[in-house]
Formats: sequence, structure tokens, C-alpha cells
Amino acid sequence: MIIQVIGVSGCGKTTIAQKLSRALGIPYYDADDFHPQENIDKMSNGEPLNDNDRAPWLQALSNNLQQWEKEGGAILACSALKEKYRQVLGQNLEQCHWVFLNGSYELILGRMNKRKDHYMSGEMLRSQFEALEVPAYGIHIDIQKSPEEIIATIKSSL
Repeated sequence: MIIQVIGVSGCGKTTIAQKLSRALGIPYYDADDFHPQENIDKMSNGEPLNDNDRAPWLQALSNNLQQWEKEGGAILACSALKEKYRQVLGQNLEQCHWVFLNGSYELILGRMNKRKDHYMSGEMLRSQFEALEVPAYGIHIDIQKSPEEIIATIKSSL
């Protein structure tokens, strides 16, 4: 089983995916760890990535997801803002669950402004909201809930 926790930066993907990993005993991975250095450098300079920047990264993640599924499953935290990205990430998977973490721009901006040591600044949040194509499927979670409530909702929805 593959569970992909998606949403804009600052919505809590890492926190929720890590807690879900512990609760389910399934390995956790963060898609950000798979970005090539040129993508990290670009984002660090305040430049949003374009589809060409993302293409090799998405394909590498897709390949990993297929392997992880064969090895017993994984939980991936990944923005996956556009449907075409989710199509790549979900291809050739037998059992893929999507968890969309949803919150307002103001709430997430407030959270991002409190973060330290993260390469994406709060200034780039607006471009993520503009690019976001909310999925019409999956488990939609309001991020105003506590992490414990969110994990319970996901577990009961699987």
C-alpha cells in the first residue's frame, strides 16, 4: 500500500506522514529529499520550479514508489500540486491512497513564517496556491484539526 500525503508547503505533510508511518508501521519518505541540487538551489533563490524542472524528479519518485510498493508499502509526503503530477506519482501502483491536507493561505503562511531551516520561504506560498489543483478524490483533511485527529481520520478512512 502506498499513501501519498499531499498539499502546499507548510500544511503539515511531513508531520502527518511521519506520524502515520509510525502508526501504521510503513516506511516514510519525503519527496523533498529526492530533489536534485539544481531544484533546491532554484527554490532557495525564491524561484518556483516549472514542469521541466519537476519532470525527472517526479519520474524518479514514481519509480521509487513502485519499488516501495513491492517491498510492502510506503508513505510519501509530496506537494503534488497538479493533477498531471499526481498521475505520474500514481502510475503503475496497485493500491495508492491520497491524503490531501487543506488549509487557508493565511493559516499556512502563519505557520511558514515560524519555520526555520527550510529552503522554501513563505513568499513562495502564493505561487503554490495558484498552482494547486485540488483533487476530486482521496481523503480531504482540514489542517485545523490536531495531528492526532488527522491520523485517526486517515486510519478510519483507509
